[in-house]
This record gives sequence, C-alpha cells and structure tokens, in this order.
Amino acid sequence: MYIWFKRIMDCIFSLIMIIVLSPLFSLIILLIKLDSPGPIFFKQKRIGVNKKTFYIYKFRTMKINTPRDMPTHLLVKPEQYITRVGAILRKTSLDEIPQLINIFLGQMSLIGPRPALWNQTDLVQAREEYGCNNILPGLTGWAQINGRDELTINEKTMLDKEYLDNIGITMDIKCFIGTITSVLKSDGVVEGKVNSVVSPKETKRL
Repeated sequence: MYIWFKRIMDCIFSLIMIIVLSPLFSLIILLIKLDSPGPIFFKQKRIGVNKKTFYIYKFRTMKINTPRDMPTHLLVKPEQYITRVGAILRKTSLDEIPQLINIFLGQMSLIGPRPALWNQTDLVQAREEYGCNNILPGLTGWAQINGRDELTINEKTMLDKEYLDNIGITMDIKCFIGTITSVLKSDGVVEGKVNSVVSPKETKRL
C-alpha cells in the first residue's frame, strides 16, 4: 500500500515543483546557453525499476567533448570539462532538478536508490541480490545522504538494502531532510579520481 501512496505523492509533488520552479528553470536555461555551446539538457541511459532502461534528465554542466557514460569522480582533471555555470549547478545540485520530469513520468521516485548507469553491471548485480532493483530509483536516497560519491559499490548496496528493509514514510522523511542538509554542505561530492574510495572493480568497469 505504501508503494502506491508513494507513487501518488511523487506525481503530485513533481507536478507542483515543476510549476513552482519554472522561473528558475528558465533562468538556468538562459545561463547554460550563454555560458557554453551545446544542448540545454543532458540525458543518459540509466537502469530503472526491474532493470528496465530509461533516460535520466539533467541540466548540462559539462562541455560537449566530455567522455560519455563515465561518472565525474572517475575522470582525470574533471575541472577541464565542467563549465562555469555547471560548477555552480553541480555544487548546489540544481543540475538534478529536471529529474522532476522523470518522477512525473513514473520512471523515478523522489526517494530511492540512485539509478545506476547502464554499464554499471557490478552495481546492478549487487543490488539484484537484495531486491533493490525492484523499486523505482530516486532523485535522492539513503546512500546519497550517507556518502554519495565517496562510497564504494558494496557500501552503496548495503545502504540501498537498508533503505529497502525500512521503506516507509519515516525513512523517506529522513532521506528528504538529510538531502537538504547534504546539499547545503555539499557533502560527499567528489570531482575527479579518488583512489581511496574507488575500488579496482569500479575502475575496471569503465
């Protein structure tokens, strides 16, 4: 029953926020176009519920010559690819707000495990063992407020499992409040290769 309630709330919340944030959307779109050549939105294939693929939407924060399908924290000198406006959007997580569209379309939820890249087979397989692929991925989640880019695949999976084991309104409220705090502090955001938190398997994958 909670999953159905969660979906209804996701739909209502995303629609309201798309309307309320439309002036901010317009401003960001203008700044992106003035800052660098290329499209306004960045879309990328991700793994959704039941391992079905979909395209996630973000505001473009990187130059058009950036290597595709590679997490930013695994790039060498990512600052050479990030645009000036993009750096601000990434620091404030405003680049993520187009995912409200994904939420409204039923491809994502406000809270849930972050959708894996289509080529992150090790993460998808690890989640499969605990049933974490059977719920909608989220705009934010338990792992995002407990480490984000600093987490290894195993740590992310364990936190996703913990979320699934405790899924409910209390857990979702914790994630929502924790996300606001994390965004304000920019917790767990890593730009560029960090050997101490990237496992050999993660590097091999890419």
